[in-house]
Amino acid sequence: MSELSPNEASANRVKWESFWVCAGVASLTILDLSKVNVGLPSIEESLGGGATELQLIVAGYALAFGLALVPAGRLGDIRSRRNMFLIGLTSFMLASLLCAIAPTIEVLVIGRILQGVAAGIQMPQVLGLIQQLFQGRERGKAFGLFGATIGLSTAFGPTIGGLLIAVGGLENGWRLLFWMNIPLGLIAIWFAWRLLPRQQVHDADVKSLDVTGILLLGAATFSLMLPFVLTTGGPDDDPNRWFWLIGFVVAAATFVWWERRYLRIGKSPVVHFGLLRLSSYRNGILIATAYFAAIPAMFLIVTLFLQQGLGLEAVFAGMVSIPFALASAVTSWLGGRMVNTYGRPIVVLGVALAGIGIGATLPIAAFASEEWTPWLMAAVLTVAGAGGGFVISPNQTLTLQDVPVTQGGVAGSVAQVGQRVGTAIGVAVASSTFFATLYAEQGLANPVTIYRDAYGRGTAIIVALLALALILSLLDVRKRAAASA
Repeated sequence: MSELSPNEASANRVKWESFWVCAGVASLTILDLSKVNVGLPSIEESLGGGATELQLIVAGYALAFGLALVPAGRLGDIRSRRNMFLIGLTSFMLASLLCAIAPTIEVLVIGRILQGVAAGIQMPQVLGLIQQLFQGRERGKAFGLFGATIGLSTAFGPTIGGLLIAVGGLENGWRLLFWMNIPLGLIAIWFAWRLLPRQQVHDADVKSLDVTGILLLGAATFSLMLPFVLTTGGPDDDPNRWFWLIGFVVAAATFVWWERRYLRIGKSPVVHFGLLRLSSYRNGILIATAYFAAIPAMFLIVTLFLQQGLGLEAVFAGMVSIPFALASAVTSWLGGRMVNTYGRPIVVLGVALAGIGIGATLPIAAFASEEWTPWLMAAVLTVAGAGGGFVISPNQTLTLQDVPVTQGGVAGSVAQVGQRVGTAIGVAVASSTFFATLYAEQGLANPVTIYRDAYGRGTAIIVALLALALILSLLDVRKRAAASA
């Protein structure tokens, strides 16, 4: 193996330094999807608010995240990913400041939505920059490390949140969840300004932004996610919210018509439907959507069960996810190195392990003693974490492997929209099932028994979503085998 010249070694070092800036900022935004879960009881104690407001704090972030992804990804592709990255990071820091000083629950909800928008601006730039910086097997390695970072962020979020609440106290400890983003954001801005590439390759055919297409896609995404975001499982849920799904069908159909017409007249649409003809891309999005519908919901349900049902303090409830995080980090790194050799079967193995690990929590929650439940859950979630690492980074690599670099941002954005839609739907369905059980059985049994029932029903939804991801993965393996025969 030949040694790199000094110039090549310097360029390689800067490339990997840029990668770690991207991965670090992505982990900061993903942390806010999970660490806030353990802060909900503290927020309710401090600011009040009902189930709807608390649901909006969690799912509203995912909703805004999903809405901003595609326009931000498209702007990054045709203008500057570096500039959009800096805009998103600065906005995220300012929105975090608003959340940290929020005097009322309404202001906190607004701050969380603005946080979601900012996260949606910067995340597609992260994916586009990784596509831009790395090629071939090196890209698999990069996505492996990226997946490990995201896995750690998702799973360590509840632990970090619990520690901050323990430091700050039940009344105002939740504010530290947002204050921590300020110094970290300032450090990230400095490194991003210095290291991120100022030059990028642009698609010569793209000269304007498809504003109408972006608005239609935004309307479709909003109409699909909103009724799930507003679902709490409580008696006050408005059944009329489901009429928004009619708006989704109309907006989605109009979007498809408009994009095809836009392409026929020689312009570049916001989403190239030709990308969806790439089986690696299409199937990867479907698998990720089902997987991300399950995992964030799992963290929320586990945290609620341990804190509210078994009375664990936030810091200890969060620590149950540490084995998941460590196992996920290891297998994400391994998966990134193995994916170019073994392909989609790695994802099949990962989804199966995740389903087995999370499914094993059902008998534990139902029958184990209160003292042993957290320990046993941590043990079986190690298996789930090992599976999760084999899903995230290999699937990310396989999803984007055939996508042109010039469309890396928007392609990553569409994939992320699927993940955020999945998250909103999965969290809503699982948590509303959890809370609906609590409302239905209130006063009928011992409170711990009621929480055990609620956990079982909510987690059954999560296992079903993982079963769907497994079926999709197996179908993709079968299709690839048939194509290569």
